Parts: sequence; C-alpha cells; structure tokens
Amino acid sequence: MGRPASVGNRLLAALPSADLALLAPLQKVSLEQDAVVIRAGDRRDHVYFPHSGAITFMLSLPNGETIATAVIGREGAIGALSVLGPSFMSSVTAVVRVGDTASQISVSRFHAAYMKSGAIRHVVEAHTRSILMQFQHVSACNGLHSVEARMARWLLHLHDRTEDKNILPFTQETLSQLLGVRRTTVTQVIAKLRALGAIRSVRRGLVEIDRARLEEATCECYDIIRGATDRIVPHEVVGAHPHFASADTLHGV
Repeated sequence: MGRPASVGNRLLAALPSADLALLAPLQKVSLEQDAVVIRAGDRRDHVYFPHSGAITFMLSLPNGETIATAVIGREGAIGALSVLGPSFMSSVTAVVRVGDTASQISVSRFHAAYMKSGAIRHVVEAHTRSILMQFQHVSACNGLHSVEARMARWLLHLHDRTEDKNILPFTQETLSQLLGVRRTTVTQVIAKLRALGAIRSVRRGLVEIDRARLEEATCECYDIIRGATDRIVPHEVVGAHPHFASADTLHGV
C-alpha cells in the first residue's frame, strides 16, 4: 500500500506504511477555534492527530480558575492515552486555540491498531513522554518565572504551531485563562511586552507579535521545552523512518 503524499502529523509521519495502514481510513475533520475537543471527566470517543493549529490542555479548579498545562500541535495527538483502558478519563479539558484540521479515528479502532502494531505503541510512548515533559517544565515555570516571561513562552509555543508569521488569534480573556491570572494582570503584562517591542498590537482578539523580541522576553523554559519535544518527536524525514529518542537519551524526561 502506498504512503499518502502528506499525513500532516509528525506522529503519523513516523509510522511505516504498513502500520499507518492499520489506522486507515482516517477521517479529516476541522477543529474550530475555541472548540472543546475533550472535556475533563468525559470518556474519550475519538483520537485526533492535528495537522496544524494549536490545542491547549486546561486544568480547571473548583473556584472556576483555569491554567494551561500543555499545548499540542502537529507533533502530538489528543486522546491517544485512551489506550490505557476504557475507564481512563481525562483530568484536563482540551481546547482549540488556533483552528485547523486533524485526522480522526475512533478510540476502539485506534486501540485495535495499537494492540497489533509495535510501531504505533512506540509512537504513543513517545507522545506520552512529550506530554509528561511539558507538564513538568510548565509546572516549574509557573512557580519560578515572571508572568511576563510565561506569557512570552505561551505565545511562542502557540506561534510555533501556526501558519501565520506574526498574528495570533487571542483575546485577553484567553490569555488570562492560559496564565491563570486576572484580566487586569494580562493588561499590565501586555503593556510591558509592548514596551519591549515583543507585542506590537492587540486589537479585536488578535495579537501581533515580534518573534525575535518575544524570544528575548521569555525564560529558558521555552528553548528547553521546544528542544526536548523535537528530540522526542522528530520532524518528518522524507524517504526515511524518523528515529525517536529514548527515555535514556533524554536523561529521564
């Protein structure tokens, strides 16, 4: 069976053709901005492999406050941990922040393919390491670094997963939810980043950024998370089977 010209997602691109065929047919679906893909406490019906765009994992507290714990784009999947069993339910809500398309498969079909394919199990293992790495570093960043550095980091992570060069579709309310701070704090942080030239403008739910200056404003966590993600889940290699870094290579990540 021939390999698709472009599978769109780095996890799918890492699969040999025979293993990718076990997931066929994958349904292409649109993921609209602000859509909830998976809600905390619900059982998962589908697994999604984003082609582009960005989805954040949001943790909600009983008092209504939220904070982002990870972001997923074409390097990952949503719902892949459903292979842990039918009783496994998500503790976070997955919200589309930048809309695009994804490949979708039912949990039951994905689980059946997972049981048959060592390569698919390897991909899920790599994805799991990537998510756990993000959780660890985002948690540390939240406790150690300024709100300005954290906002810059989130904007960079989200920009990495978009097609536009300098425009991100975020309201101040969205940024408040990501950072776990009040809107007034977001307003103050935006003013500071604008003074640095890292944010050029904020208008009608659009944030215009200066990428180079935003990188200067963020903390070291951005480079650490991005570098570790690229080592765990490699970029697509044309004509070759990408190599996944092992847990030992990543020094415990």
